Amino acid sequence: MFPNHSQPLVTAPAETAMLALLLAEGPLSRVELARRTGLSSTAVTKAARPLIEDGYLHELPPERTAPGAGRPVNPLAVTADREFFVGVKISADALFGAVCDLRAGMRATAGRPLGGDRGPEAVVILLCELVEEMLDMDPAFRERARHLGIAVSGDVDRGAGRVRYSVLPGWRDIALAETVAKATGLTVTVENDVKALTAAEHWFGDGIGTEYFALVTIGAGIGSGLVVNGQLIAGAYGVAGEMGHISIDPAGPPCHCGQVGCVEAIASTDAILAAVRGENGRGDLDFDGAVQLARGGDPAARAVFARAGQAIGTGIATLVNLLGPERIVVTGEGLDTYDLFGVHIRDAYARHCFKAAAKCPLTLRPLPWEEWARGAAVLGIQALFP
Repeated sequence: MFPNHSQPLVTAPAETAMLALLLAEGPLSRVELARRTGLSSTAVTKAARPLIEDGYLHELPPERTAPGAGRPVNPLAVTADREFFVGVKISADALFGAVCDLRAGMRATAGRPLGGDRGPEAVVILLCELVEEMLDMDPAFRERARHLGIAVSGDVDRGAGRVRYSVLPGWRDIALAETVAKATGLTVTVENDVKALTAAEHWFGDGIGTEYFALVTIGAGIGSGLVVNGQLIAGAYGVAGEMGHISIDPAGPPCHCGQVGCVEAIASTDAILAAVRGENGRGDLDFDGAVQLARGGDPAARAVFARAGQAIGTGIATLVNLLGPERIVVTGEGLDTYDLFGVHIRDAYARHCFKAAAKCPLTLRPLPWEEWARGAAVLGIQALFP
């Protein structure tokens, strides 16, 4: 985080466990918090006191736990508007922004197209303008927002706040967090966009309560994020979970990463379009045209989409065999064409999973671009924890 590695809101294990549970699943009574965290009732009360005094938690009106029960309990709840968090997703052609509350509820959104210059300096200027625009939407945002999360595709060193590699032109070893922090005065966290989205789904979406969870995105890129023992993992070099760059065909097409036969080189929208163009000899065809050909029954186009589905299903099965997640969410703009390759994804997934691993359900969840910005904002919420 930049600047100054701002201090987390909670540091004690008891406070951390309790606040994390309330963020995801509150309101909860002190009795339920004690049961779920393994803390004593005294420890829960002690951990809650400073958070109540600082306005991050509040007590709800008393309620009885059951008819005829004894003294009513006062459930504890997160005060959602105690602090706000700004998130920005950098895509290939636009910026998407969101302001979220403490429970990741979206309070405002905004967007801005990228200009002809998509190098880091030009994009940072637009990003800072977008942040200022969103902070001005409500006086409370300006007063109570101190964290900004930025999500960008590629190889990101979250700890150093640097983008080591992205498909955007000129994005090589960019000190993005430090640069934006100086310009905005906010504490900035930068993360790979798929990992940020995974964190949001794990804390506030379909992954709540899981210790092993995965999210896969299909579309312009093929990505994935992994949660192990309740923690989003980056790996020793920050690139754990890059399902899109699992090579599944040694004789396959070249990938922009330098390998051949990667899932992304076969199943991304650009790869599908290139293959359909090659099969039909139509260099002017766009992706919508390729989809129309396939939906119209063109055998070559349908075969390309089938191969893409098989590649995605094989990649997901590889993740499941290695990780053993409880749930997998599949999302991304590629879901718009799921009718063309969905059955092939599921067939390849079932065929390549090792025995009981195939019991892991695949949940399809369309997520608009604003949800990616929400994922970036969740990086700021996570910064409250040690």
